[in-house]
Amino acid sequence: MKNYKKRVADSILEDKLDAMGGVLVEGPKYCGKTTLACQHAKSVLYMADPITRNQNMIMAQTNISRLLQGEAPRLIDEWQLAPQFWDAVRNEIDKRKAEGQFILTGSAVPADISNIFHSGTGRMSWLKLRTMSLWESGESSGDVSLESLFRESGQIDGASDIDIDTLAFVTCRGGWPKATLKEKKRSALMQAEEYFESVVRSDISRVDNVERDPELARRLMRSYAINQGSQAPISTFVSDVTGSGSVRVSDSTVYSYINALKKIFVIEDSLAWNPNLRSKSAIRSSDTRYFSDPSIATAALGLGPEDLINDLNTFGFMLETLCVRDLRVYAEAMGGTVYHYRDKSNLECDAVVHLKNGKYGLIEIKLGGDSLIEEGASSLKKLANKIDVSKMSSPSFMMVLTGVGQYAYRRPDDGVLVVPIGALKN
Repeated sequence: MKNYKKRVADSILEDKLDAMGGVLVEGPKYCGKTTLACQHAKSVLYMADPITRNQNMIMAQTNISRLLQGEAPRLIDEWQLAPQFWDAVRNEIDKRKAEGQFILTGSAVPADISNIFHSGTGRMSWLKLRTMSLWESGESSGDVSLESLFRESGQIDGASDIDIDTLAFVTCRGGWPKATLKEKKRSALMQAEEYFESVVRSDISRVDNVERDPELARRLMRSYAINQGSQAPISTFVSDVTGSGSVRVSDSTVYSYINALKKIFVIEDSLAWNPNLRSKSAIRSSDTRYFSDPSIATAALGLGPEDLINDLNTFGFMLETLCVRDLRVYAEAMGGTVYHYRDKSNLECDAVVHLKNGKYGLIEIKLGGDSLIEEGASSLKKLANKIDVSKMSSPSFMMVLTGVGQYAYRRPDDGVLVVPIGALKN
């Protein structure tokens, strides 16, 4: 495929194909799953192709083994349209006794996933593809490697060219591959707007064939956008969508909408981090609310770049969603996970990147400016002082990740790193 830009997930997919019989690539629509998989596949079956879809569905019911034939790795695109592929692929991997046989791509969890009888343990691996990070879309210089900070964070050097106007634009544009290729800014911004419309009009219902109200979906996504980075309970969303009380909605209805949005990877909440603490501070275990891409939030609220610049408070919440997205992309390359920390005293850490070997980094996200950087550094030091290092390691690094700022540097007084998001990579 011409003009394909290699992504962080390319090397992850290569490793997984080398280790396992098959790989399931999941993620939101239009994030580039099929394009990524096609770079590694030797043969392809497009289940959703309108020309062959009916025939493919019939074959999936009557002779699915025929659809599995083709040079390996064989890509089954939008496999969830026929969930029986799961067991068929697993069984074929057992027969072939070889790695790198299949790639499955899907933009939704199958509606009848209960019919998938085998977990795929030992045969299948999972890869979550997210929208493009700023490093992948070319906005970040990549001068500072997140992976390198876990090895040595003593001295860093890097620069960012992202000013506040550019940051507002890339936040509203999002990391949709098609949008990053558009030369006209208005055309690029429309990708997220059209994605939002597709979700509320059809995708939220099609995921499990349950008819849902588009207007209710709009209100819920608007509420979710307002509550980015918070631990808002279901009752908050119920209150928001009912408004003046003219509409009555139950908790279970709102939960079903949220669950549907998770199934199509529109929502990706952050789990709570639970460190060993010196004190008996109670840790809030509620998930932190995030869309999978910041542009979904701005589209839900009808905001453009100028709106964000004129409302820096809202801009800060949208920036947090962008930074969490990028950190997830970069952490995935190390087998790491991004968590959120908050305790009952409201001491908070926006992102904790935790690796499988027990190493972790503490990150506060700020728009920029000396006072906000100082605020973030102070919060990080308070949390670090609470951690019981006799029971777990000290943080590999503490970082204030900024939206704007020209240089990456290490503060001489406390060792806290200050890194612009426009200088970070995996």
